[in-house]
Amino acid sequence: MAYTLESFIDDCRVALKDNAGPAGREKVRALLEQLLANPVFVDSAVGPAAPIGTRKLHEDADLGFVVLAHCNPRAHRSPPHDHGSSWAVYGQAVKHTDMTEWRRTDGGTAAGAADLEAVRSYRLEPGHAGVYDVGAIHSIDYPEGSRFVRVTGRDLDYVQRLKFDTAARKATVIESATAG
Repeated sequence: MAYTLESFIDDCRVALKDNAGPAGREKVRALLEQLLANPVFVDSAVGPAAPIGTRKLHEDADLGFVVLAHCNPRAHRSPPHDHGSSWAVYGQAVKHTDMTEWRRTDGGTAAGAADLEAVRSYRLEPGHAGVYDVGAIHSIDYPEGSRFVRVTGRDLDYVQRLKFDTAARKATVIESATAG
């Protein structure tokens, strides 16, 4: 029997209740790869017939994690950014996403002057997932038609996050309609 979104959500609950730290997030990453191996799920959630844009597939009422489908009509390159007090797991479904992980070298943790260095770059191919822990800085670059599933520890609309301008050497708060 194919691994379903419902099974994935149930297994994520168990994994995150057993270990709310990095080991639990790594388990979510492995479970997401298992889910992405189900072509029926991929077709329905992020396949060609899926709606363009970002949509919430699930928000867990008890643990707060969110499962999102990202169906991207255009190519996009994000600036380096973090997810603040949340974590994220990206799972590639269609095409690819080039990921770059960054390290802040100025010793800061807040908005203002900021220096970054790239520490690792790689490509997420269909069926592969990566974990970006609390405070981890990364950037994404994907082609037109790239589609992925992202699981976050919380709804990022309510999390203060930073984006980084490497040329200007500064960090600014990502303004969200609901993050205040």
